[in-house]
Amino acid sequence: MTRRMFLALALPTTLLPTRAAAQGAGKIARVGWLTAQREESLAPFLATLRDAFVALGYTEGHNLVIHYRYADDNVDRIPELAAELVRLPVDVVMAQGAAVSLIAKLSLPVPVVYVFSGDPVSAGLADSLARPRGNMTGVTFMAADFNGKRLELLREIIPRLRRVTLVANPAHAGEHLERAYTEQYASRLGLHIDYFATRTRDELNEAFTAMEKQPPQAILLFADGFAIQNRQAIIDFALSHRAPVVSGWPIFARSGALLSYGPHLASSYQRLAHYVDRILKGARPSDLPIEQPTRFELVINRRTAKALGLEVPPSILLRADDVIE
Repeated sequence: MTRRMFLALALPTTLLPTRAAAQGAGKIARVGWLTAQREESLAPFLATLRDAFVALGYTEGHNLVIHYRYADDNVDRIPELAAELVRLPVDVVMAQGAAVSLIAKLSLPVPVVYVFSGDPVSAGLADSLARPRGNMTGVTFMAADFNGKRLELLREIIPRLRRVTLVANPAHAGEHLERAYTEQYASRLGLHIDYFATRTRDELNEAFTAMEKQPPQAILLFADGFAIQNRQAIIDFALSHRAPVVSGWPIFARSGALLSYGPHLASSYQRLAHYVDRILKGARPSDLPIEQPTRFELVINRRTAKALGLEVPPSILLRADDVIE
């Protein structure tokens, strides 16, 4: 970090309680939004977030100002954009995705509320979900037991399934927890797991080459930013070998994976507004436990199923929140 950027971030922390506690009648809440992603990729979730603020009595342009900052897939810009938000100033920063771990290293002088796909404890953001560290708290998408349900769904659709190829990014906080749970659950189902670590595109290409020698029967793809960026290559590779892909977020099913099962993402983004509201009213981030998902969604891509010659049982279709025909 440059000396100028450090000085920009190192504003007096004594100002923080004054600004936050002052929110009330006639006061304008000034909130920052910071992400490493592009604006268009998050548009639906931001619409949900704005609706949640309205339900809490906040209206943009009236008693709420949200300053949006997007790094456009360049995580190196996060410190610079964070400094901009602090200089404005803002009362709270909402952080999303890959930006969260970087912001934690900056020790911003304002509270941070985040939505994060990794495990906050493994990432060093908390001692436990009940005990966030410093001035950061929020929502995590991660719950390792989701992977057991994904394996169960695969087995229901493909009773003859014996091997599942796991593609995952070990640099993603909490990946080791998900992997351990997946391997244990697979063992109970009589499934063998072939694991491929893919931190970079080069490692992903190496994994494809290795898989060519023994094509996958199915691919379980752990959801994170790297998986999203490379989802089409992974799905296309799998389909070329007539292997279904399952993962955690709807974007994968809508990109050609057989199904996705995981957190109801819109609900998690709604919760950000509730955290911000409580902090603006004087709560300390360290007193607000980190939340895990409580709502889940199942998306089935029936078009992909038909292309692979698979029949999705009616019992699964009836449980689906969305079926792509």
